[in-house]
Amino acid sequence: MDAPVDQGVAADPLLDAAIACFAAEGAAATLRGIGSRAGVSAALLVKRFGSKDGLRAACDEVVLARIVRIKEQNVRDAARGSFLSHAPGDAEQSLLVRYVIRAIVDGTATSRDFIEAMVDDAERYIALAVDQGVARPSRDERARARYLTLSGLGAVHLESLLDGTAQEEDPGALMDGIRRRIAPPMLELFTHGFFTDGTILEDYLLFITDPPTGHAPPPPEDHPGSPFPKESP
Repeated sequence: MDAPVDQGVAADPLLDAAIACFAAEGAAATLRGIGSRAGVSAALLVKRFGSKDGLRAACDEVVLARIVRIKEQNVRDAARGSFLSHAPGDAEQSLLVRYVIRAIVDGTATSRDFIEAMVDDAERYIALAVDQGVARPSRDERARARYLTLSGLGAVHLESLLDGTAQEEDPGALMDGIRRRIAPPMLELFTHGFFTDGTILEDYLLFITDPPTGHAPPPPEDHPGSPFPKESP
């Protein structure tokens, strides 16, 4: 059985059931199916949440809060030299991962808003990591948070597909793949870096700001293709 998502607040059986359904079925989950899992009618869900979109938004809020809680605890543990000492169990982590993967696959406007919210949250807990002396500051904190979020989500999604665990009932199988095949090289790269010096970064930044003759000029700062989009006021 899937574990409650956010153990930092009182358990809500309706949201627990909905989160499990959305993690398994994504946008295809129905109010009838969610109600059946929770032992209530679809009408009761509509009365409380207004619609399936309203219910999904409530689930998103709980899942995002739980992810932030885990990430911030990891940062504080790392700052104390006890990284992952408060890591949640496989069932809870697997449920969160499957919920997020479904948000990626769905590709709806609601899903895109969810991913953007993950970027916002990542910027905050990365700032905490910098403040705690765990991570280095970035020349563009927002751009880094966005890259780390999207690359991390993509890696987990593709790993689950390649390993056949996107719909895996055994939560340990999904988490084992992440721990063994994603986390070690990721942490090595984050810890030791990849390039031996800053030459390539410096050359690239010079290129996009002052490209050689014959090359297309870089997009404006507020263009979607810009590597460092202009921040909204």
